[in-house]
Amino acid sequence: MTVAGVGLVARQEIRTRLRTGRWRVLMGVWFAVVNGLAVLFRLAIEADQSPGEDSAGVPMFGGVLLAVLVLVLLVAPSLSAQSVNGDRERGTLAALQVTRLTAGEIATGKLAASWGTGLVVLLLTMPSVLWPVLEGAVGVGHAAVVLTVMVLLIGIVCAVSQGWSALVARSITSVLLSYVTVFALLVGTPLLYTLALPLSEGFDGDDHSERVWWLLAPNPVVVLADAAPRLPERRIYLNDRVITQPRSDDLLGSIGHEVRRARLGDQPVDGLPGAWRVQEGGPVWPYGLAFDLALAGGALWISARRLRTPMYHVPRAVRIA
Repeated sequence: MTVAGVGLVARQEIRTRLRTGRWRVLMGVWFAVVNGLAVLFRLAIEADQSPGEDSAGVPMFGGVLLAVLVLVLLVAPSLSAQSVNGDRERGTLAALQVTRLTAGEIATGKLAASWGTGLVVLLLTMPSVLWPVLEGAVGVGHAAVVLTVMVLLIGIVCAVSQGWSALVARSITSVLLSYVTVFALLVGTPLLYTLALPLSEGFDGDDHSERVWWLLAPNPVVVLADAAPRLPERRIYLNDRVITQPRSDDLLGSIGHEVRRARLGDQPVDGLPGAWRVQEGGPVWPYGLAFDLALAGGALWISARRLRTPMYHVPRAVRIA
């Protein structure tokens, strides 16, 4: 597999997408809607704040990023869920397969094109995402880490959707399965955790979240929130003492704190029956990101394997050329 071959396939895929002519309108509508909603969200935060409170940039950054993540992950399947079987239905895939391009180059090139398109969709949301950074509410390093994780999550969903496209003969079926996969990651994981938590009850009659926390790890929202660096804690001066506490307006930090707390579980306080110590466990995002990357790697491998020639088993009613 060569970079030149991957780039050739990617450029061809992008040219094919640009020929539709409707992409300018769709991108314009996306830019206006997402950034317009972000402005309204900022105005709502400022209207709800009391005089003297901290900047609205921190809650805006967390809220906008989570909303953008969910929206982009809902758009991503449409970028690659028909990349293989759609070309096969149109009879254009065989034209690539008879060239000197390898199956790996074709699969990786198609993924690069869909992933790049997803990054353009993400790029159009940057005005609202970088607003808190430009006003100093969020550091540049903090934003860079969060955006890097988001870029990886977009690529993961594109790879999984392409895997369904290569595995299933009908494009409508692959699109449906791609959205089911995204739904399972976003909604299914917390639902499974909620159902499994009562089953973790021990002999003491209490739930033990440290036994089922791993069900939350693959969730993209959990990965993004837990990977985000913690913002400086708020200092409260009380007489001669200084008390620090996490920022309550940091949405990403709050989610990460709750997930890490679930990993450690409630720790009893010695000598105080019924009292529990609130502590954080280790990070959760490395496990979730590793699982998601393995899922994407498996989907890319399936895509390359299904693109190999010659084909010995062809699904019924599938057009070859």
